[in-house]
Amino acid sequence: MNKFTLFAALAGVTLAGCTLAPKYERPAAPVAQTWPENAGPGNSGNATNAVADIAWRDFFQDPRLQQIIGLALTNNRDLRVAVLNVEVSRAQYRIRRADLLPQVDAAGSFTRQRLPQYQLSSGDSAVNNQYSLGLGTTSYELDLFGRVRSLKAQALENYFATEEARRNAQIALVAEVAVQYLNGLELDAQLAVARQTLASVQAAYDLNKQSYDVGNTSELDLRSAEAQVQAAKVSIAGYEQLRNQSENALTLLVGETLPTNLPPAQPLDGQKLLTDLPPGLPSDLLQRRPDILAAEHELKAANANIGAARAAFFPSIKITADAGVSSQQLSQLFASGSGTWLFNPQITLPIFAAGQNKANLDVAKLNKKIEIANYEKTIQTAFREVADALTAKSFLDQQIAGQEKLVAAEQSRYDLSDARYRNGADNYLSVLLAQQDLYNARQNLVALRFSRLSNLVSLYQALGGGWREYPPES
Repeated sequence: MNKFTLFAALAGVTLAGCTLAPKYERPAAPVAQTWPENAGPGNSGNATNAVADIAWRDFFQDPRLQQIIGLALTNNRDLRVAVLNVEVSRAQYRIRRADLLPQVDAAGSFTRQRLPQYQLSSGDSAVNNQYSLGLGTTSYELDLFGRVRSLKAQALENYFATEEARRNAQIALVAEVAVQYLNGLELDAQLAVARQTLASVQAAYDLNKQSYDVGNTSELDLRSAEAQVQAAKVSIAGYEQLRNQSENALTLLVGETLPTNLPPAQPLDGQKLLTDLPPGLPSDLLQRRPDILAAEHELKAANANIGAARAAFFPSIKITADAGVSSQQLSQLFASGSGTWLFNPQITLPIFAAGQNKANLDVAKLNKKIEIANYEKTIQTAFREVADALTAKSFLDQQIAGQEKLVAAEQSRYDLSDARYRNGADNYLSVLLAQQDLYNARQNLVALRFSRLSNLVSLYQALGGGWREYPPES
C-alpha cells in the first residue's frame, strides 16, 4: 500500500467515524394539551389549514397596508441585519464542514545560501541554490472521535437557528408595521371625533354668547361653554401630535419615507382582516413558531457541543504529508531522482490538564440545561400569547357591541339635554355632562375597534403567520 492509498484509507475511517454527542431527545412541552376554557368556544380543535401558511397579503386586505408591508420587508434595517446574520452563520458552518477534509496546498520555494569555509570539506566557501516544488497537507486532524463533526453539527444547528430567527424577525416586522398602521387610523378616527365635538361645542358657545349678550344666559353657562371649546382644541392638538409621531414610527419601520402614490387608506371601521384563524392544538406551535424552532436548534447545538467536549479526553491524531520535487538546479527540478515525500503523523494523548477538559465538559452540559430551560420558556411564552389573543378575541366583539349601544344611548341623552336647555327646561350643566360622556363613549368605541384589529394581528403573529407573502402551492 503506497502512502496515498494509506492516506485515503485513514481519511475514509475519519469520515465514517462516530461522534460522542449524546442522542438528542426533544424535551416534553411544558404546557397543557388544550387551550384554556376562557380562550373562547371552538378554539381547541385541530387546524385544517395552519395559520402559518396564510400569506400576509391574504390576511391584510387593505391595498395601502400591503404596499407598506412590502416596502418594510425590503428596507427595514433590523430585518436586513437578521438576513446578514444568516449569511454569517452559513459561512461559519462551511468553515466547520471544510475541517472534515484535508487542506491541500501547493508550495514552491527557492533558496540561495552562502556557506562559509569552515562548513565545507573543500576549505573554500560556496554558494548553493535549492529549488523545490511540493503538494501536501499540514496538521490534518483524523476525526476518529468526532470532535470536528460535533463542531460541524453545532455550526449547522446555529445556522438553522439564525434562519428561524430571520423568519421570526420578519413575522414580528409584519405585525409591528400593521399595528402601527392601524394605530394611525385609530388616531385619524379619534381626531375626527374631536373635530366633530369641537364644531358642536363651538356652536353651543356661540349660542350662549348671543344669549349672554342679551341677558338671557348666566356668565357661568357662557364660561362652561367656553371651557368645552378650549378642551376640545387641546384634545385635537394632542391627537395631532400623536398622529405625527405615529407616522414617524411607521416611517422608521418601513426604512424610508412613504411614497406619495400609495393607494388611499381605508378607515379603521372599514378594515377587513381574516377572522377565521384556527389555532389547532398547543403542540402544533412547536412546528409553526420560528422562535420555538430557533430555540430547539440552539438546544441541538448545545447537545452537539457536548460531543466535542467529550472528544477532548481522547487522543488527537494529526497528519502532515507532502510530496514533490527538489533540485539544486532549476533545469533538473523534474529530472529522474528529484522526487521527495514526507509523511509525519502525530498523536497527542491528554495526560494532565489541571481539570480543564472536565471543566469544559461540565460547561457544555450546563449550557445544554440552560438551552433546555430557554426552549421550555419559549414554548410557555408562545402558549400564553396565543391563549391571551384567543381570550381577547372572544370578548372584544361583545365589548364593541355594548359600546356601540352605549354611544347610541349617550347620543340620545345629549340630544335630549340640549333640547331641554334650548327650551329653558334645564340648565347648561346637564348639556355639559352629556357632551363629555358622549365624547368619551365615542373615543372608547374607536379604541375598542383598534384593539380588536390589533388583537387579530397579534393572534396571527402568535400562531406563526406573517412569513409567507403568497400562499404555498398546492
